[in-house]
Amino acid sequence: MLEKQLTGHWVDRSICAWFWDQILAQGDSLKLVPVIASPTHYLFQVVREGITFLACTQVEMPPLMAIEVVTMVADVLTDYLDGLNEDLIKDNFVIVYELLDEMIDNGFPLTTEPNILREMIAPPNIVSKVLSVVTGNSSNMSNTLPGATASCVPWRKTDLKHASNEVYVDLVEEMDATINRDGNLVKCEIYGEVQVNSHLSGLPDLTLSFANPSILNDVRFHPCVRIRPWESSQILSFVPPDGLFKLVNYRVKKIKNIPIYVKPQLTSDSGTCRISVLVGIRNDPGKSIDLITVQFRLPPCVTSSDLSSNHGSVNILADKTCLWSIGRIPNDKAPSMSGTLVLETGMERLHVFPTFQVGFKIMGIALSGLKIDKLDLKNLPSRPYKGFRALTRGGEYQVRS
Repeated sequence: MLEKQLTGHWVDRSICAWFWDQILAQGDSLKLVPVIASPTHYLFQVVREGITFLACTQVEMPPLMAIEVVTMVADVLTDYLDGLNEDLIKDNFVIVYELLDEMIDNGFPLTTEPNILREMIAPPNIVSKVLSVVTGNSSNMSNTLPGATASCVPWRKTDLKHASNEVYVDLVEEMDATINRDGNLVKCEIYGEVQVNSHLSGLPDLTLSFANPSILNDVRFHPCVRIRPWESSQILSFVPPDGLFKLVNYRVKKIKNIPIYVKPQLTSDSGTCRISVLVGIRNDPGKSIDLITVQFRLPPCVTSSDLSSNHGSVNILADKTCLWSIGRIPNDKAPSMSGTLVLETGMERLHVFPTFQVGFKIMGIALSGLKIDKLDLKNLPSRPYKGFRALTRGGEYQVRS
């Protein structure tokens, strides 16, 4: 790799070293744009749980394709390792190399379906780690190719047989909302996905339709989805992989109703700040709202705090984050938290006001309004069982004070 330095001379330099120079110059990889042009390469970066996934190419290519491949690698590693952090990658570096070798062949995506990868590379577990220590064999690679390599649908085996044919469809949504200090809704969007858990014999052909598909934006499909039926009739036609997979990702914009309100009030003088936070249901979704939490970071100028609530528990974490765990809002009273914050010496008033992050979970409803109309199944030896569920949880749900 070559880079032109300030002296005007070209010197051999690793492209990764150039990338880290950019991070040091910016102070954080999150501040870098997803696509970066170096003197000789194009770099594509995705950050997950503090881990930077970096891909590079010497030729121009569709940037979304490269970002999608890098995102897929991050998803597969998260699925295999049951999480994603530096220690997990170090402890399972052999499996990481084996997965990368199967997913990318000579710079091109090859096998990216998690269900097929699991047939070739066994996920890490206690038994495999003990065997590797005893036998000295650290490889988890299977000696036989998966049956899907000879199939017309490379994400599914050709001879699948299940005692009971079942398929479950879940609508899983996250609500992102921003509420200003006056309590007005500034922005609200929902990011959702259709998750399918398929245990069907043979080579089934499924058709899924929605009652209101026109509300969907930025739809992204699993490779098994046939594009033409969706473009012509907004119908999802596909042959599913075996097991759990994400069929569709989508976004719904300009949501008008939010389920929870948070009303913070902060007043400060004479070196102390009095805080009061009230939480309640703003629009009843028709289902119970569970696992409600409100958290905020104490300003750096706060030296100590005394906070309490009439419902739930309040904890101050090590990073000066205040976590108020409410659970479910009772019928007889509105949960409230109040107390005082002591400011550092010499500061009379609070000048930096916190942003409150709200979390919640609602089972049995998709707040976007998306509804499944019907699911048809063909090419099955027996009548299958079909199940449908919906879940909405809080994402970047912020209330400013």
